[in-house]
Amino acid sequence: MPQFAANLSMLYPELDFLDRFDAAAKDGFQAVEYLFPYDFTKEAIVAKLKANGLQQVLFNAPPGDWAAGERGLACLPGREAEFREGIAKAIDYAVALDCPRIHIMAGLVPEGLARDAAEAVYVENLRWAAAEAAKAGRDVLIEPINTRDIPRFFLNRQDHAHQIAETVGAPNLKVQMDLYHCQIVEGDVAMKLRQYLPTGRVGHLQIAGVPERHEPDVGEQNYDYLFGVIDEVSAQCGWQGWVGCEYRPRRGMEPGGTSAGLGWLRDWRQRA
Repeated sequence: MPQFAANLSMLYPELDFLDRFDAAAKDGFQAVEYLFPYDFTKEAIVAKLKANGLQQVLFNAPPGDWAAGERGLACLPGREAEFREGIAKAIDYAVALDCPRIHIMAGLVPEGLARDAAEAVYVENLRWAAAEAAKAGRDVLIEPINTRDIPRFFLNRQDHAHQIAETVGAPNLKVQMDLYHCQIVEGDVAMKLRQYLPTGRVGHLQIAGVPERHEPDVGEQNYDYLFGVIDEVSAQCGWQGWVGCEYRPRRGMEPGGTSAGLGWLRDWRQRA
């Protein structure tokens, strides 16, 4: 059975962030992920993890000015010093939270910049970040994201992400495979799971229903089937990663809405 982690940036939106840890544990989650921890002290988050018996399995490195629309610095020329400062901060948090993975957002391709120039910056930044993370025993992840949700995002396809990982050549650089983004950009998700999980370069999976990004039992993807594929391929190749539930609950800010929408997970647990 896949291991599911609650994404606390999207789930339980009616609660304050630190209260979402309690809610996730109450719903039976054993692990959590989210976008960014940096508005909170390491000590406050560690206390919530320990109090609820939760593992921290993923968070993002600083993305630049998120409020102003920045979505990562890794492909941006001239921002290398800020990128390195952010990676150092992320590693510091990862060690404190005992989190094995840091997602590095690629960023938006600047207007007028050729993609090959952005890729050269991206590769060099990732090479540096992977080396720094390796010193702390952490993996760094890159994620293809669809350009409907984030126009001009540099990395969009699984094959490109794996090509980048091969070019960088660091064993601790892995791909974060979000099946929601993959379906929107490429489709053929089951075959891509069969293709890429056995490579050892997929460090994390994420799910959401397509196209509304609600619970995985709503939309055009058959997640019952895909969870079976994950189980089948994992049994064959030994993949043991987590599946992040990165979706927006259909009931939005309604109190208890996230928990009410977890029927898909309860049903899967009963069948597994």
